[in-house]
Amino acid sequence: MATDVQVPALGESITEGTLAEWLKKPGEAVAADEPIASLETDKVSVEVPSPVAGVLTEQLVQEGDEVAVGAVIARIDDKATASAAPQASPAETAAASTTNPAGAGETPALRDEGEVELANPDGPPLDATVQTLSPAVRRAVLEYHVDPTSIRGSGKDGRLTKDDVIAAAEAQKSSQAQAGAQAPEAKSLAPEAKAPRPGPRPAPGNVGERKEERVKMTRLRQTIARRLKEAQNTAAMLTTFNDVDMSAVIDARSRYKDLFEKKHGIRLGFMGFFVKACALAAKDVPSVNASLDGEDIVYHDYLDVSVAVSAPKGLVVPVVRNAESMTFAEIEKTIADYGKRAKDGTLTVEEMQGGTFTISNGGVFGSLLSTPIINPPQSAVLGMHRIEERPVVKDGQIVARPMMYLALSYDHRIIDGREAVTFLVRVKEAIEDPTRLLIDL
Repeated sequence: MATDVQVPALGESITEGTLAEWLKKPGEAVAADEPIASLETDKVSVEVPSPVAGVLTEQLVQEGDEVAVGAVIARIDDKATASAAPQASPAETAAASTTNPAGAGETPALRDEGEVELANPDGPPLDATVQTLSPAVRRAVLEYHVDPTSIRGSGKDGRLTKDDVIAAAEAQKSSQAQAGAQAPEAKSLAPEAKAPRPGPRPAPGNVGERKEERVKMTRLRQTIARRLKEAQNTAAMLTTFNDVDMSAVIDARSRYKDLFEKKHGIRLGFMGFFVKACALAAKDVPSVNASLDGEDIVYHDYLDVSVAVSAPKGLVVPVVRNAESMTFAEIEKTIADYGKRAKDGTLTVEEMQGGTFTISNGGVFGSLLSTPIINPPQSAVLGMHRIEERPVVKDGQIVARPMMYLALSYDHRIIDGREAVTFLVRVKEAIEDPTRLLIDL
């Protein structure tokens, strides 16, 4: 009996998504609640589980198709077994005979669905030796002329990624270059061989083959672009800057990091200090933690911090809720968990909704200074940057100190310049003297 697989509810106000990748192919056995496809929405990637155990018999949509909540995308036969793969369609059979008429001595041909047998000699055992290549990987395989069966996949469950293909192509090119370097020895062994006639010289300015790749923006990237542009068009954005001496925080981490990790099972990072400093500063300057709703300003007596996290498909901002009442360990554990799940694509929509203030740490990528963009309907965002030793004057002496630039972008419709500067100074004071975080100064 066939059971329909429907697109699950994707979260508040989200009515459709894009089928990003099939995780199972027709003929493969699936367990109940095992993911068979990955959907991409405006905010997160969502896996579609199988409602029953059985065999995937039909895929009703293709990768890249738009699908609405409740739409049927596949069918599962809960009575069948995966002992035999489904018969190929006539079109597939014709395509296979055209691509590989001899059928012997060649690498497995890429089928229309992008299926190919992948070896995984060193990795964990795969559910099946046949994997499904995404469109980007399929294009890379064809473009770089590499054998995908010889590449070990580094993606989820051993799947092949575009980076794997490019790395294999570079390795193949390097091997060919080394082989070419040995050509003079062959020439000395065969002096009677005539040197090939040199070909025409390349025309001046000829830089070789120039390639372009056109890739459709993901739904998440489209949403990021739209929201950021809306923020620029709507908010009266302004950025104020300050710098902060990180000596005290660095010293505190050095002294207590081992004890902290031993007690709490998590490393003591910089984000815990900055989240607590922002919570303290927001008490003195509540407008920085407010939002604009029509003609009303909504003030919050709690601090829900949206932490900007880089994910493979774009920037996401999961929310650390009630940060003002959390301990350092709770903050660090929450942020570490969000970072891991952002890379895995397992964040939920609810975890990225409702923030009141944003912190973005571009310093982890080496950024010296930036003007971050507000995340509507919030009114401010704090930008952290890299730490580097710079000469500063202390007690009349020029000394080297580990300094960081801070940037606060804010909506001037809600926040005055005096308030923005005051908030940033409060953060600076708390970081340069972390004792303030303990005695609420």
